[in-house]
Amino acid sequence: MRIATWNVNSIRARIDRVVEWLDENDVDVLAMQEIKCKESQFPFGRFEELGYEVHMHGLNQWNGVALVSRIPAEDVERGFSGQPEFRDVVEARAIGATFDGVRIWSLYVPNGRELDDPHYAYKLAWLRQLHADAVGWLADDPDARIALVGDWNIAPHDTDVWDMKAFAGKTHVSQPERDAFAAFERAGFSDVVRPYAPGYTYWDYKQLRFIRDEGMRIDFVMGSPAFAASVENAFVDRGAREGVQPSDHVPVVVDIDVPGAFDDDRPMAF
Repeated sequence: MRIATWNVNSIRARIDRVVEWLDENDVDVLAMQEIKCKESQFPFGRFEELGYEVHMHGLNQWNGVALVSRIPAEDVERGFSGQPEFRDVVEARAIGATFDGVRIWSLYVPNGRELDDPHYAYKLAWLRQLHADAVGWLADDPDARIALVGDWNIAPHDTDVWDMKAFAGKTHVSQPERDAFAAFERAGFSDVVRPYAPGYTYWDYKQLRFIRDEGMRIDFVMGSPAFAASVENAFVDRGAREGVQPSDHVPVVVDIDVPGAFDDDRPMAF
């Protein structure tokens, strides 16, 4: 099974690029973040033409997450239990579903904005609740194949940003954020892509960041022990940041072995 996650930075603006990338990369499940639309605006037809079904969660022109798959989705959940509010709204930042026994959550972790901004406290609360739920999922079934995928808006290591000096006193690299990320690792979830593909997943549009390779690694596939054990390969598609009107993030892709899983006799992609 090939699973990918991609902050597309507006599905309406990037639909041509996304469906072309899906068609070329033989993806079974794509988790998207920052789709920036509500259901009436989502381009369902373009995915259905490729044989994908869509489950999305979007409330307005901000945030929004989706799962598109050519494997039937089961037990779809929009939001996780106890998900915190921001300004009295439970934002569209999480959607989960099960695909051939693999539970995938598409997550768009709050940005945090500034260290003294209410959004920063909201980000930490959001991560604490997600962590509590994730710990509970593994306690209920230690052998569950769970992937927490998406834009985490955290660079957990100094090497995950181009220059730590540029981030002094800023979000994404603060110790509380890194501690929140590490808590998932202590709970048994691991970054299954890093061993195969180091490097950045995001480059700001400003100041020629991509050309200078001044990026950040903030998009992750965090797998439970059983999920991590099934990983066969992974890569970060840096090339998706090139060309006309790209997202500022690139796809992160994982191939896993799922015995007896969905198979339509397609040839393998290389």
